[in-house]
Amino acid sequence: MYSRILLDIGNTQTKWKFGDQYFVLPTQEFELDRLPESSDIWVSSVSSKSFDFEKPHITLAESREKYKLLINGYKDPKLLGSDRWLGMIASYESCFGKSFIVIDIGSASTIDIVNNRGIHLGGLIFPGLQKIRQTFNNFPFSKIENINGIGKSTEEAWTIGTLNLVVNSINKKVNELISELPDALIFLTGGGYLEIRDFIEFDHDYQENLVLDGLEFYVNNMG
Repeated sequence: MYSRILLDIGNTQTKWKFGDQYFVLPTQEFELDRLPESSDIWVSSVSSKSFDFEKPHITLAESREKYKLLINGYKDPKLLGSDRWLGMIASYESCFGKSFIVIDIGSASTIDIVNNRGIHLGGLIFPGLQKIRQTFNNFPFSKIENINGIGKSTEEAWTIGTLNLVVNSINKKVNELISELPDALIFLTGGGYLEIRDFIEFDHDYQENLVLDGLEFYVNNMG
């Protein structure tokens, strides 16, 4: 019998878990026929790219009203992105009974807050670094080690400016949230993490495959 496949399709990257192994491809290069043969595929997809999910062995994960004692804060639970819901599920399972914040840094950056009773208080969505930089395709940028100060070239100015938009938004909002939930644990994930990690000003736990881990809990407990 073939192993179950867990599949997380984002706008930029697609990840999947087969057995105990994790795999990743750019979403534009990914097709379902790249997956190993399996009779059971569970999918979280927030990509605008079209895939044929209308097959009996493929099941799409949906955000629901609750998972165990974790309560979805949206009035219409299904409108919450499945990636955000699954990220919260994985975090909930690792810190039951504690407040936590989940930050996913991808094409869109998202922040979700859950109190120590498991109630999702809501969240934020704003463009990720890649999307911001795509607004002016002819502007150059490069890796830098310090985002303080100002740039002395267009490349430096654009790199520092765009990084500040994302990093300062995250740091400022988390500082506000910590003042209200001082004991909250903070989980970060997403493909954009590596570029901004040196500028994060708060303690956190980076989980590379948080959505896939949440999908596994989802399937085991709700599928």
